Amino acid sequence: MSLKQTITHNLLNIPGWRTKRKIVVIESDDWGSIRMPSRDIYEKLLAEGYRVDLNKYERNDSIATEEDLDKLFDILSKYRDINGNHPIVTANCVVANPDFDKIKASNFQKYYYEPFTKTLKRYRNCEHSFELWEQGMYEGLFKPQFHGREHLNVARWMNFLQTDADTRHVFDYGLMGLFPKGDNMMNHFQVALDDCIYKGQSICDILIEGLDLFESLFKYRSKTFIAPCYTWNPLVEKSLFNHGIIGIQGMVYQYNPGEKCIRHWQGTRNRLGQIYTIRNCFFEPTICPNLDSVSDCLYRIKCAFRWRKPAIISSHRINFIGSIHEENRNKNLRKFDNLLSRIIHQWPDVEFMSSDQLIELMQ
Repeated sequence: MSLKQTITHNLLNIPGWRTKRKIVVIESDDWGSIRMPSRDIYEKLLAEGYRVDLNKYERNDSIATEEDLDKLFDILSKYRDINGNHPIVTANCVVANPDFDKIKASNFQKYYYEPFTKTLKRYRNCEHSFELWEQGMYEGLFKPQFHGREHLNVARWMNFLQTDADTRHVFDYGLMGLFPKGDNMMNHFQVALDDCIYKGQSICDILIEGLDLFESLFKYRSKTFIAPCYTWNPLVEKSLFNHGIIGIQGMVYQYNPGEKCIRHWQGTRNRLGQIYTIRNCFFEPTICPNLDSVSDCLYRIKCAFRWRKPAIISSHRINFIGSIHEENRNKNLRKFDNLLSRIIHQWPDVEFMSSDQLIELMQ
């Protein structure tokens, strides 16, 4: 690690809220959202010339199967902190996906969505996944929080469905869009809260519908929110606040559509009193395959604790998914197991918390 990187890691942890407690939070985005439906469809798209192998998400990410969840929970349940609590994954989830049949029946003129629990029933080996979600919640291994109604910019996607042949073609495979052959396969439809309005329904309306659906599914209101692709306009924060969101997860920089990025520090507040938490550690072996993810994450945890900050680890769902490429899940779980073991060995007084628990402590 270079001197510049060392200085940067430390400087990012100096400002903001402090605690003497050694707190570790694991934040994992994208749960509930569709991506690549299956290995068969992945292979078909590749044969047709779509370079889905070049985008790590299209190559590896999908709805979590029962096996994915079982294996993840097996690792988490092996360990306990000083208070007897297991490591807990804050599962930032979207609560809906497009209803492909209804959209097609409308000749692509109207958008419809379905609860992600209905999506699970249509995916192979996912029919009982939600029961495992509930089991993980009961056992203190898995805590859903709100990531949006969909991980999708509805207005942009619907416009492309009506005008772009490639988007329409992959729609028939159950995908929320890919960009044309020869593109670098960046999926620009994922930026859900970019400033687009679909047939009079504002982004705030979409968020409020999503928050209500979240409560209907999980029987509690989410206390925290993480915007897809870390992109949101500060104007939506009031609607989030009015519907129970007191903490906003994110990175040091917030992408504000059409404006300059906004910098946040650990535990700072907006004018409504909502608290921003900042991810200062990363375990993303699928996204950064050439990095020693375990050693890098441990170093960042050490930096956070040095400056009396909670260690908030970013680790997207993609790292734990094996239905497209089984070795993606298996090798990453081995690394994750190693990471948790070394955290407890190096800091015996560590405390594992979910994001909403950290927000309540900060309050």
